[in-house]
Amino acid sequence: MPGRAASGSPGSPSSVGLKPGPDERSPIRWRILGLRETRRVALMALTLLPAVDVADGSAVRLVQGEAGSETSYGDPLEAALTWQRDGAEWIHLVDLDAAFGRGSNRELIAKVVRAVDVAVELSGGIRDDDSLDAALATGATRVNIGTAALENPDWVRRAIDRVGERIAVGLDVRGTTLAARGWTQEGGELFDVLARLDADGCARYVVTDVRRDGTLTGPNVELLRSVTAATDRPVVASGGVSSLADLTAIAAVPGVEGAIVGKALYAGAFTLPEALAVAGGAAAPPRGQER
Repeated sequence: MPGRAASGSPGSPSSVGLKPGPDERSPIRWRILGLRETRRVALMALTLLPAVDVADGSAVRLVQGEAGSETSYGDPLEAALTWQRDGAEWIHLVDLDAAFGRGSNRELIAKVVRAVDVAVELSGGIRDDDSLDAALATGATRVNIGTAALENPDWVRRAIDRVGERIAVGLDVRGTTLAARGWTQEGGELFDVLARLDADGCARYVVTDVRRDGTLTGPNVELLRSVTAATDRPVVASGGVSSLADLTAIAAVPGVEGAIVGKALYAGAFTLPEALAVAGGAAAPPRGQER
């Protein structure tokens, strides 16, 4: 996902003890194909992040992020190792209890991060220096900040200054209103917050349509288009993916570099190898050159 220095180079994850991203290379790989002298199409590889959401020690999926809607899928560590065996280069790991402010699964989360050999994006309850430092100490490649970006913008600005590309900000949206505190409270207006975070130097965004998350009703492509039109930072899409065709639709949005996939994998709508095959060859135009 994030662009990375060459393996072993100063500042690269491998040189400072962090989990490296896949192949220590930029995750969006553009290969320009000369189909005709007058027309070129860029081939974009969409990075997939299979999700492992943890609540009360179990891997679960929620519907629209609502507490009490959990479906349990067993051991989070086994889920993460399964996605790794199936070819994942990234895992999106979430501590739901921390996100809802009802405790944490900190030790289990750290165990999962240590056990896998792929990049991990860690989310859930990261709202202050202590929780940020604990998340970074697990060795996660990147951490995703949500509620704090709405409730404590000054702290988020300082965190971005300190940590840089290891921070992504989650924009969890109902309509154009952001959701906070495990999606239980309303936050600010999407594009106002986006403009502020851009000015603060945020490196990337994880954009979730809360109403579609866990519903298998398809992604909100128009939301993704509106966000990528408003920022030049890369976007990771989340919420609603139900089919391989949905992944192709997401990849066709310039500025989207990845997609989080959860319920569709757990429900067997498709396999991760099938999804990776589609994501690895999804045709999309470069930003600003949409057909």
